Amino acid sequence: MNEFAKLVQADQRLVILLVLAQDPGYSHNEYVLREALAYMGHAISQDKLRTELAWLAEQGLVATTNPAGVVIAKLTGRGKDVATGVVVVPGVKRPEPEA
Repeated sequence: MNEFAKLVQADQRLVILLVLAQDPGYSHNEYVLREALAYMGHAISQDKLRTELAWLAEQGLVATTNPAGVVIAKLTGRGKDVATGVVVVPGVKRPEPEA
């Protein structure tokens, strides 16, 4: 994977965490996450999103369930720390400081 592709992937992962962090229940299904990613300039396939959610779960940043064939992601405490920039995880873009 080239450096630009790594940059885009890291930003996609951060966007997923930020979207989950904004929800009162810290969770969304894969369809809401795809729409949010598209809104933020990342039009990705369902397969790509599921791959990224699996990677985030392996890192302990989200927990996923799959009721009725729909993936639901829930932010973990560590995931929230990464979304707010308190913890840095290689492969996830660090959020920019507030203006």
